[in-house]
Amino acid sequence: MDGTILVADDDRTIRTVLTQALTRAGCKVHATSSLVTLMRWVEEGKGDLVISDVMMPDGNGLEQIPQIAEARPGLPVIVISAQNTIMTAIQAAEADAYDYLPKPFDLPDLMKRAARALEVKRRSQNVRAVDPDKDESGDLPLVGRTPAMQALYRLVARVMNTQLSVLITGESGTGKSLIAKAIHDFSDRRNLPFVIVGASDLETMDGPHAVLAKAKGGSILFDEVGDLDETAQARIVRMLDSFGDTAPRVMATSQADLAVLMEDGKFREDLFYRLSGVTIAVPSLRERVDDIPLLADHFLAKAEREGAPMKSLSEDATEMVRAYSWPGNVRQLENSIRRLVFTSTESEITQAEVESVLGNQPAMETLRSGGENDKLSASVAKHLQRYFDLHGGVLPPPGLYNRILKEIEVPLIEISLDATGGNQAKCADLLGINRNTLRKKITDLDIRVTRRRKLM
Repeated sequence: MDGTILVADDDRTIRTVLTQALTRAGCKVHATSSLVTLMRWVEEGKGDLVISDVMMPDGNGLEQIPQIAEARPGLPVIVISAQNTIMTAIQAAEADAYDYLPKPFDLPDLMKRAARALEVKRRSQNVRAVDPDKDESGDLPLVGRTPAMQALYRLVARVMNTQLSVLITGESGTGKSLIAKAIHDFSDRRNLPFVIVGASDLETMDGPHAVLAKAKGGSILFDEVGDLDETAQARIVRMLDSFGDTAPRVMATSQADLAVLMEDGKFREDLFYRLSGVTIAVPSLRERVDDIPLLADHFLAKAEREGAPMKSLSEDATEMVRAYSWPGNVRQLENSIRRLVFTSTESEITQAEVESVLGNQPAMETLRSGGENDKLSASVAKHLQRYFDLHGGVLPPPGLYNRILKEIEVPLIEISLDATGGNQAKCADLLGINRNTLRKKITDLDIRVTRRRKLM
């Protein structure tokens, strides 16, 4: 690696580490804790690359990027920031930064990016100015410093001002609709309507026309498009084919794998390709465990802003929150934190209080067979092993035995009731348990019983 690199960061340790690493790599380094000094170097023609922090004692590093571009067109800027939110990543992209990295960053990764930046001439783009006083990130729980989330931020920033359709996939509770809203809110359509379309909006022939009238050239989000029936899918295709010059931006979310549904004949192929211009896969919390404490702190702060008492998690409580599998993802985490805020008796939430809340919640995903020839015990064993593995060597919350039995018991009773047409006497006989025991389980497990004729 060869070139002169200008480093601006108010953290002396970071300046020292970067200076040593870049110097060893063969670069000449000028390091400063002042944006004024950085801009003087830029205007003097020094540097082939800038690496700058955002929050500096004498200003905001993001706000300097347009001035750097004006003074030295083509000089790449890599932004590093401890503000690990989607807003920071989007602001960096809008300011036309060459790249963005969260703190704490991986040094080898930064070195690779710096090497690429020195080899590639940055393209000039016309971007809208960033309003430094506009902080909308507080309402977006799309925070995280893990590689998975940072990759998502960069993809969102790249596609937000394109005309491509966007398909957002992920489990329930991961924030798919929030990603869509962020794409709209930070795009050049942000002053136009954002319309969420569900099955009820497509029930009539006039439904698509009403949707277009609401959108007015803004953005349309088809929510959980994989759940729509064939008629609704056909109406969407006709709607998309009718778009004119003032067509709205089209986005869709889906928990289901649309490619699999398409292969099974349950999802239209022409609609799939119309919606999947760009696919954004939102990771589950299990795939970004290191972000869980960050999200927990975000929700604690949010609750405080809304008038709740100030609370924090103890170290043991944080580890338990981090170790839990969170099948309901970010939504489940937020609801659990809010409950802890209002039920905790002290300012510091304890491990026991977390155990109490999580012990009453599901800790497993739906059982899935590992293969067509697997026995039930083998499938359960694989699922349980994966469940333990997801806790990263930390034991799951207490009460596991009853939670596991409940996960098996509910579908067993429901399927048996369905097979016997809702006849509880026949179902009890089928299961080999007392009728009163079955009735108690139906009540305790909140199982709905529907009587009908069933030949079996």
